[in-house]
Amino acid sequence: MKEECGVVGVLMHTAHAKAKPASLQIYYALYALQHRGQESTGITVKNGDKLKSIKGMGLVPEVYSKDELLKLEGRLGVGHVRYSTTGDSNIVNCQPLMVNYKNGNLAIAHNGNLVNGQELRDELESEGRIFITSSDTEVIAHLLVKALLIHDPLESIKEVMSMLKGSYSLAIMIDDRLFAVRDPLGFKPLCVGEIDGGYVVASESVAIDTLNGKLTRDVKAGEVVEITKNGFEGHQMLTEKNCAHCVFEYIYFARPDSIIDGQLVYKVREQIGRELAKEHPVDADIVSPVPDSGITSAIGYSDESGINYREGLMKNRYIGRTFILPGQEMRETAVRLKMNTIAENLRNRKVIILDDSIVRGTTSRRIIEMVRNAGAKEVHARIGSPAIIAPCYMGIDMASREELIAAKKPLIDVKNAITADSLGYLSIEGLIKSIGIHRDELCLGCLTERYPIKIVGEECSR
Repeated sequence: MKEECGVVGVLMHTAHAKAKPASLQIYYALYALQHRGQESTGITVKNGDKLKSIKGMGLVPEVYSKDELLKLEGRLGVGHVRYSTTGDSNIVNCQPLMVNYKNGNLAIAHNGNLVNGQELRDELESEGRIFITSSDTEVIAHLLVKALLIHDPLESIKEVMSMLKGSYSLAIMIDDRLFAVRDPLGFKPLCVGEIDGGYVVASESVAIDTLNGKLTRDVKAGEVVEITKNGFEGHQMLTEKNCAHCVFEYIYFARPDSIIDGQLVYKVREQIGRELAKEHPVDADIVSPVPDSGITSAIGYSDESGINYREGLMKNRYIGRTFILPGQEMRETAVRLKMNTIAENLRNRKVIILDDSIVRGTTSRRIIEMVRNAGAKEVHARIGSPAIIAPCYMGIDMASREELIAAKKPLIDVKNAITADSLGYLSIEGLIKSIGIHRDELCLGCLTERYPIKIVGEECSR
């Protein structure tokens, strides 16, 4: 699976003694959200009546320099780190998206995926509107500009929200105001907080922590939080009977030190490991995680089972974003470029390898083969999520149904395909218990083939 996107918005008080440039605050916050997207990044700041921006392909420290950031003068801005789900991977799709219109200007940063994005785009193009990018974000921007020509910002945002179907968490800068917008099912996380000299909205609370700020609360599903120099105020625009928070935020995407919808991700992952130990015990010598996302769950598994925790795999954290892998031989080397075995911890031992998920199965097989080649007597795979049997339509690029190994094969065949001595997935019930949020408040579409919104060709769960 690939990461999603991360959004940030900052509004600083001009008269506050500790107020730093918005551009620097956004930069640090985006650095904290780098795990959510490594493809491209952008920062847009309002200076007087003008919007100024820096965008680029690559990681946060690769795109920005201090001198450039300090030239982005202004107290209000939005930022974005991107992994593309809808839209090509190129600079033109880099966010935030800026728009100058008759009554002013705006900038928008988006995390999510619209189910009806193409339908809305077709309607707008039939009206003569021209698109520059291939992303859903430009669809939202066009709709918002249309509404702003008639309504005030809050009413305009509400009108646009009523037209969108799918997932969206947005940081929007309209003139001198900052808005945090979350879709009515709350698929993607979004929170607001206070920092010295201002306010911040971000995809995860770790961005607020990085700015030495205080998390105030999550943006509610269907809510618009308006932020001005006088503070912030919530406006409940749309209401659904239940939410549909993405379970993979807790399993994989979010940083373990983030608080997502009231739940500390670290505690959720630790509990996932405990539930796995209860559901799938096995005689073994060590529990070893696939770094980094399997670490916390492996600790929970070890604590619950009493089996020693040992690192058998070490991740290369300096591999960079991409590397060229021509031919099968180089593809087989890919896993070794990312991680290496600690043979002394594995040799002549029965090993439990704990990973967050299995998608296509190819990486799991290569990891297990590496562990065997390092001398492990047995390798038992334990997976911190239920089997993924269906695609995601809400912004996770996880694979098509045809590519998902668990969608095509029964458990025994998956076990054989990844060459494990045994295989145990966390149950859906165990996952729900670990997250601590009611089943009706979670999106389980990729695990159940029942989605919380209507999707052509798929079954709806509500």
